Formats: sequence, C-alpha cells, structure tokens
Amino acid sequence: MRQLSSPIDNYSGFVLVAHPGMLGGFFAKSVVLISTHSKGVGAVGVIINRPLGKTLGQLDGEFVYSALSEVPLYNGGPVAPKRFIFTAWQWDKGRRVFKLHFGITHLRAEEILRDNPDMEIRCFMGHAVWSGGQLEGELEQQAWCLSPLNDKVFSDVKGDSLWKQVLVSVTPELKLLTNAPDDPSVN
Repeated sequence: MRQLSSPIDNYSGFVLVAHPGMLGGFFAKSVVLISTHSKGVGAVGVIINRPLGKTLGQLDGEFVYSALSEVPLYNGGPVAPKRFIFTAWQWDKGRRVFKLHFGITHLRAEEILRDNPDMEIRCFMGHAVWSGGQLEGELEQQAWCLSPLNDKVFSDVKGDSLWKQVLVSVTPELKLLTNAPDDPSVN
C-alpha cells in the first residue's frame, strides 16, 4: 500500500477509504471525510459516498420552501443518525484549494449558498466517531487507506463508484480487489 510521504499527527481534512478487505459492517466500501482529529481525543467525520436518494425538502417539511430544499441527504455514519450535519465545500481545481465549512447551521448554509452559488451544500444524517487512538489502530491494521484531499473525492461520482475511484487513486495495486463480489462464496 502506498504510504504518505511523511508521518502525520493530525488527519483533519484527510479522507479515509475503506480497504476492500473490510467486508460487511457499516463502513464497507465507504469514503469518510475526517473533519476533526486529535490522537488523544479521537476523530469525527462523515461518509460522503452514501446518498440516501432524497433531498432535505423531501424529508423535512421545514425545508420545503427553503433555499436548501434540493440539498441532497447522505447517510453520514452510525452515530446520531437522525441529526442533520450541514457542510459546504468547493474545490478550486485551478488554484488547488479546498474550502470546507463543516457542521454549520442551516441558516449559515443558506447564507453561504446565497453568497457563493458554486459551493456544494450537503446534509448528512449521522456521523462517524473514533475514540482516542482508535483510528490510528485501524490505520495500522490497514482497515483504511488514507488520502489527502483531491479533486477525485469531490467529483460527481457517487456511491461504490466513488469508493473505487478514490481507492484506486490512492493504492492502484488494489484495483483488482475493488471488483470482487461482496460475498466471496459467489465468486
């Protein structure tokens, strides 16, 4: 597996990509954006490749006539699955800059959208949490591949296709495993 060029103490702003060997379970074939991380305290993030196929306006009547009505909903993780977490982001390919607003209120999301219609607003239901040292242990066990942010992560590709695309960009040698069946006995 390709390693990052230097060790890191803080994974905030990085992306975790589930290793193809992570069969079953909640995080199989997931891509997780880490919003905050501290070795002693732990990490928080959201799964960015699990669209629910609904918009905020379809799920919650409060948003039917809001500027956020068409914001897509995602399954962000197993913790607090009924709680909305709003994010806004924009990848500027020309300047190779990523702007992220994480855990903002719906009012702030509306303001950002009004000021910059090019920002992508997403709403996540739930999030993922790791206790102090847990994420580091999972990385040592190679349950995850770690990637710095890049434009592939924020492409229009969704679901398992995004997982495959990002995983292969991080570790090309795992490409063959991305096409393996979920149940190896049907191979």
